[in-house]
Amino acid sequence: MIRGRPLVHTFCTYFDRNYLSRGLALHRSLAAHCDSFVLWVLCLDDDCFQQLDAMDLRGVRLLRLADLERAVPGLADARPTRSAVEYYFTCTPALMSYVLARGPVLGQVTYLDADTFFYGDPAPVFDEIGERSIAIVAHRYPAHLWSMHAYGTFNVGWITVRRDEEGSACVGRWLEQCIEWCYDRIEGDRYADQKYLDEWPSRYGNLVVLRHKGVNVAPWNLMNHVVSGDGRGVWIDERPLVLFHFHGFKQKHPWVFDTHTARYGSGTSRRARTLVFQPYIAALGLAGSGAAIPSGIRHAPPEPRSGRDRLLRAHRLAHYGAGLVRGQYLLRLPRPGRRIDAPVAGRG
Repeated sequence: MIRGRPLVHTFCTYFDRNYLSRGLALHRSLAAHCDSFVLWVLCLDDDCFQQLDAMDLRGVRLLRLADLERAVPGLADARPTRSAVEYYFTCTPALMSYVLARGPVLGQVTYLDADTFFYGDPAPVFDEIGERSIAIVAHRYPAHLWSMHAYGTFNVGWITVRRDEEGSACVGRWLEQCIEWCYDRIEGDRYADQKYLDEWPSRYGNLVVLRHKGVNVAPWNLMNHVVSGDGRGVWIDERPLVLFHFHGFKQKHPWVFDTHTARYGSGTSRRARTLVFQPYIAALGLAGSGAAIPSGIRHAPPEPRSGRDRLLRAHRLAHYGAGLVRGQYLLRLPRPGRRIDAPVAGRG
């Protein structure tokens, strides 16, 4: 409590119609685990804005991309020089700057990637942050993925910044850097909006690198941990799971889902599939937008095939079968009378 009023945390995220199901699942999970919050959503297209506006979701404040472009000098000028995903990345510090300027209740804002999902109360994380100006989280790559540091030591999936001198300076400098250069490639010591974070711990004295194991667990570090569950929730080793980052998660078939763990030389344990991934699939279905997410943000959906020959189908089934055994894929059959692959708007 602060002076007799509820503790209200300010979050922000962004997505377009192709990620709407994920954004709705994120909101549902936040509402389930955080009593008082404001979630700013930057709608990256008009369809996304109109659908969310009609829903009138608890705690959500909507922002049109055009309004952000008018408010942030130089942002719109960068758009013609970038691909869609590169421009989205450019918007990350722009959104944080915009929300900070509008006075979050606690004087801080937390950015979340739209493909994250809460499993527990974020209060312990904010306790760790305390009065720090900036909080970031490392990828926590295992040894065999050391080369992945070329994409950045820290992940943009969770960033908290306080509206004080150091926090504001950090976001302002990051925004300038991203407007100048923000591309989906490694170039020297830069990669998208993410690798700029590498210098933050040495540059900003009032920064904390979050040590809570349950924050931003993801396909690239899940193999570092033991997943378990009890009546109190889901656990990552000895700490409660707070936020999972479903990077690369997609639907390969109406009943087959790709965990994206194979990208990092891993699969998933039975408990991880049951306690982490299956609830997320269910949440995508409950979002009213289904879970049909056949592609990632960098790629357009594949063109529909006119037909499937038997050899191709057999090969695909064998591939899915092997993936199910390794824990790369999950199988979830829809309940009778309900489809989880209904037509949707989501971010692809």
